[in-house]
Amino acid sequence: MSAQPKLKYTLAEYLELDAASEARLEYWDGEVFDMAGGSETHYEIEGNLLATLKAKLRARGCRVFPGNTRLKVPSLPPYHYSDCAALCGEAHFEQVEGAAVLTNPALIIEVLSKSTEGYDRGDKFTHYKSIPNFQEYLLVAQHRPHVTHLVKQHDSSWLQREYNELDAVLRLESLGCEMSLREIYEAVTFPPPEPPPPPMRSLR
Repeated sequence: MSAQPKLKYTLAEYLELDAASEARLEYWDGEVFDMAGGSETHYEIEGNLLATLKAKLRARGCRVFPGNTRLKVPSLPPYHYSDCAALCGEAHFEQVEGAAVLTNPALIIEVLSKSTEGYDRGDKFTHYKSIPNFQEYLLVAQHRPHVTHLVKQHDSSWLQREYNELDAVLRLESLGCEMSLREIYEAVTFPPPEPPPPPMRSLR
C-alpha cells in the first residue's frame, strides 16, 4: 500500500471525503492519506491472500474481508483500512457516519511498501492492538519472499516469526489453518536483488 498525504482536514471533512471516494482514505492527525496499492505486485499478492484464505475457510464459518473494509481501531478513530482481514465466527459491525465498520477482526494483513512499512510495523500496529479481538498480524513484503508473523500470547505479548522461503508454511492460529509463502506469492515475479554496498576503504 502507498501513502499520499493531502491537505489538513477536520474529522468531519475526512468522513465526507471518504464517503464520496472509491479510494481507501485514512485519517491521521488532520491529514488524509490515499492508501492505494500502487503496484501490480501489491494487487497480485492481495488477490492471492483473499483467494487462498477464502478457499481454506469456506466450509468453516469464517469470513475474509478485502482491503476496502473499514476496521474500527478504538485508539485511532474513526476507522482504518488494512489489505486483508479475517475472523472465525460472527462478524460484528458498527455504523460510523452511515458506513459499516468491522469491529472484531482476528487476523489483519498488510502488504508492505517502502512508503508505509515503518508505519505498518510501528504506529499502525500499536493502534491495531486496541482492537479487542485482534490476535494475529501478517506483514508481507513485495520485493522478495518475506513474511513477518506476529501472534498475541496469553500475557498480551506478541510472538514474532520470520519466513523467507517459498516452501515455508505458517500456521494462522486465529483461523486454525495453514498457508504457504508459495500460495501468497503465486505468479509474482521478484525484482533482481540490489547489489551490496561497496566495502569501506580505510583512509590510512
